[in-house]
Amino acid sequence: MTGFFSLGRLAALLVKEFIQMRRDRVTFAMMLGVPLMQLVLFGYAINNDPKNLPAALVATGNDHYTRAVVSALELTGYYRFDHVVESAAEAEALMARGDVVFVVTIPSDFARKVDRGETAQILIEADATDPAAASGAISTLATVADRALQRERGIVAASGAPQGGLEIVIHRRYNPESLTQHNIVPGLLGVILQMTMVMMTSIALTRERERGTMENLLAMPASPLEIMLGKVLPYLAVGAVQVAVVLGAAGLLFGIPFVGNAWLLLSAVLVFVLALVLLGYTISTVADTQMQAMQLTFFFFLPSLLLSGFMFPFRGMPLWAQWLGEIFPLTHFLRIIRAVMLKGAGPADVAFETAVLAAFVLLYAALALLRFRRTLD
Repeated sequence: MTGFFSLGRLAALLVKEFIQMRRDRVTFAMMLGVPLMQLVLFGYAINNDPKNLPAALVATGNDHYTRAVVSALELTGYYRFDHVVESAAEAEALMARGDVVFVVTIPSDFARKVDRGETAQILIEADATDPAAASGAISTLATVADRALQRERGIVAASGAPQGGLEIVIHRRYNPESLTQHNIVPGLLGVILQMTMVMMTSIALTRERERGTMENLLAMPASPLEIMLGKVLPYLAVGAVQVAVVLGAAGLLFGIPFVGNAWLLLSAVLVFVLALVLLGYTISTVADTQMQAMQLTFFFFLPSLLLSGFMFPFRGMPLWAQWLGEIFPLTHFLRIIRAVMLKGAGPADVAFETAVLAAFVLLYAALALLRFRRTLD
């Protein structure tokens, strides 16, 4: 009769578990990789007060007052004037494409009104599809611009010179009330599709191996391309149902406006979903078990959610984090859906992002076909 407890038997079991842990390299990498990833991303990449935001300047004059105000805005660290345009239409196109977050318009009579002591106006248009990205820059705007203008005029409080005020007119474009739902709900469509499409297709082949039906699949007179399409295309129907549910709820429950072209958005959704199912299928060619497939899927989800601009302002991240965010399909899809739904963007405005999603489709399809094995060993 064996004893109730034995240190020797416990030690043997511990050695066995450590050996199995060492053999399961994917699980061991997850145990170390995920905490390190969270530490680096939350510590260095995430910033709720984004600065150095791209802006466009519409100014017909080049007087010293205009230069003083623009320099003061740049010194705040929030504004980076990458574009100097001559018309409001050109600035409108830049904002519709998402190239700029702000458009600063200084009228041609700005200097004349300042010299006469009249109230001068500056128009600031902010892309409010992401309210958190623009809030900090807007809150410091009036004080900074007014101080810069007064300093340029050399006015002191006790002087008797005529003093005119500076009026900052702020237009929050596409989301005037700065409702967070207008930013989150459209993005949820991309997040939900990513979670379900990648997760379900990531176990497409590993499930066959674990059930012992992989031999039957390989014995079929089907090419790797036919097997891949047979595995991923049914999930396009699942994605279509999810798209209908999310878009319907966005309009009925949250009142999210849809000002763009529905067919343009659905075309982008189709390319996005196809990229996701092919990514999941690629993961299934790498993983040996369903557990490993789920672990690899989670390893992809975490940085995608944090670096895509869904949870935190994309422009607020450092440049290296923005470059990393560009490698995720969700980043480009979020730009498309927010631009089409909230801004009414046209095909030309989202052509680049759609082309990037199409490139992901080709890349994942090529990787999946290269990784597919005709044998079980």
